[in-house]
Amino acid sequence: MPFAQVLCGPPGAGKSSYCRRFLDFYTALGRPTIVVNLDPANDGQVYEPAVDVRDLITVTDVMDEFGLGPNGGLVYCMEYLETHFAWLKEKLAPYHEHYILFDCPGQVELFTNHMALKHILQRLGNELDMRLCVVHLLDSHHCVDPAKYVAMLMLSLKTMIQLELPQVNVLSKIDLIESYGRLDFHLDFYTDVQDLQYLQQRLNDSTPATAKYQRLNAAVCELVEEYSLVSFQTLCIDDPETVVNLAALVDKANGYVFNAMEKSGESIADTARRLIAVGGVTTTAEKYLREGYDFETHGDLPDIAEHFVNT
Repeated sequence: MPFAQVLCGPPGAGKSSYCRRFLDFYTALGRPTIVVNLDPANDGQVYEPAVDVRDLITVTDVMDEFGLGPNGGLVYCMEYLETHFAWLKEKLAPYHEHYILFDCPGQVELFTNHMALKHILQRLGNELDMRLCVVHLLDSHHCVDPAKYVAMLMLSLKTMIQLELPQVNVLSKIDLIESYGRLDFHLDFYTDVQDLQYLQQRLNDSTPATAKYQRLNAAVCELVEEYSLVSFQTLCIDDPETVVNLAALVDKANGYVFNAMEKSGESIADTARRLIAVGGVTTTAEKYLREGYDFETHGDLPDIAEHFVNT
């Protein structure tokens, strides 16, 4: 039974970097993992994909042949992949025992409005019995701007409703958040999506032009609060604590944690704890499980696992 993550999010949110880092992380922990590139415009890959949709079709070829722009070309490519799903199914056949990271295009319409990607994911679940979880990455610097933050909330909510899959929303590049400006509230306000009335006032007062949209702002904030589905996990791709915490959360979302417990009684948290405790941590794993750890505060190696994975 294959388990997989579907990486969604706007351009520049860090999807490809996520795939590269988590590929190394899972491999270091002994979990066979591959990356599948579903972005036909991704010609600057920072990882080596086991399956690449660009072997089937590319945005450049579509644009040249049909005279389409980048957005129209991406839509055509995803519809083409849906029509030729047998190709993807055949390419994935050798990896039925692997954990899979699907790197998706950054065009948000593909996972909020258009149906091709949704149909592809449904067929992965129905025909390959794949357990999927959406990891929705959003650049954390949008929290500095109230209007952009509310837009992030709406985008996350629409993606959840559209794809109808377990979803983990992630604020990426959290280490850079205040380099773009000062937050109006503590970070917990943005990750837990607390009372948006406070943010609504900031939204109404941000510029004179927004005054006439007060009723619309109120309606949007009320909509997000009524659904009560959106919250965020933070991620700094080079911070071992956030990597391990997010990996454990995603394992719960797609059910991998229950599969691991059934087979060996060991979840990702248990694996990380065991590797560190016995000193059997590879060089790659050390990058995520040891770097940045404050030995003075938290003690020597046997205590690191408790610090990272105690949930």
